[in-house]
Amino acid sequence: MKKSFKAFALLMVVMLLTALVAACGKGDSKVSVGIVLPTKDEPRWVQDEQRFKDALKGSKYTTEILFSQGSSAKEKENVETLINKGIKVLIICPQDGDAAAASVEAAKKEGIKVISYDRLITNTDAVDYYVTFDSEAVGAAQAQYLVDHAKGNGQPLYLYAGAASDNNAFLFFGGAWKVLQPKIADGTFKIANSSEAEALKGKAELSRDELSKIIGQVTTNWDANEAKNKAQTHLTAAAADMKGDVEILAPNDGTARSIADVFASDSAVTSFVVTGQDAEKASIQYVIDGKQSMTVFKDVRTLVKDAMGMAVDILDGKDPATTGSYNNGKIDVKAKQTNVIVVDKDNVKKELIDSAYYAASDFTGL
Repeated sequence: MKKSFKAFALLMVVMLLTALVAACGKGDSKVSVGIVLPTKDEPRWVQDEQRFKDALKGSKYTTEILFSQGSSAKEKENVETLINKGIKVLIICPQDGDAAAASVEAAKKEGIKVISYDRLITNTDAVDYYVTFDSEAVGAAQAQYLVDHAKGNGQPLYLYAGAASDNNAFLFFGGAWKVLQPKIADGTFKIANSSEAEALKGKAELSRDELSKIIGQVTTNWDANEAKNKAQTHLTAAAADMKGDVEILAPNDGTARSIADVFASDSAVTSFVVTGQDAEKASIQYVIDGKQSMTVFKDVRTLVKDAMGMAVDILDGKDPATTGSYNNGKIDVKAKQTNVIVVDKDNVKKELIDSAYYAASDFTGL
């Protein structure tokens, strides 16, 4: 009889503890906003993490920031962790736009509002808002810089892109193509490293499938080592008339530095102009030193402010302000866009130092 009572009492204690854990895991959590970023291995996302932390100072709301480390499976696990902590708003930059759909759908089922951050989550209706830089404008700015610095006719043009799993890579490249294509068609540039781009050089507007064919050939997967290997392969295969003074569309700063180092090491390359984006510290030093031509500065402070402003509006029961929408393959997602700035050696101090984005002491040669 005593044993039965003890077993019953133990069972009751276990059930009570389980209920308490469940209660703490959901509604009683102190975490208001969950933030999921792609990886800690790229300076861009560490930079974003710090900006989010800075934006939260003095707020009555709390957040937790988790990294997916380049894995959609880890991303899903992160979202589940945050759901169990009772978040009311999820801010997520997907590792893979399509793969993230399942994660945000799980959040949506719990009544959590979803803000897609910087990259669009695709093919789901579980996204409420999208906070982004104008990605097509980024690509267009990179391309315009190349056009403005073209030397004569028939200049070799090397094309590189981000990851095919990232919707932004299509927007960046599509925006660049619209500017570059007329200059390819009139002979200003000759494509050095993509047979797919060469085959489509007569088309100003490319479909998603056509963009996919080109990106499939020139993707860097946002990986510096992959970009380096591709650049080495392309230069090794290039004929003499594809060297000399060249221009390079590099998708972001991490890949730009790797590609620039490869081109700088080829004695047959007389000069090169190479694009970037994100204004990473290492690339700003490259710009100052003349190793990278430009970067597209996307002020993460503004993007973070917009994302957190949306989250706070939602928590306060207000409708966040938006400036447009993006179709994600399933719905038109309400979006807020942030402007971008082209930075090169001429204006680097004004845009990045004088604006207090970085300290002058972070660099040499200013």
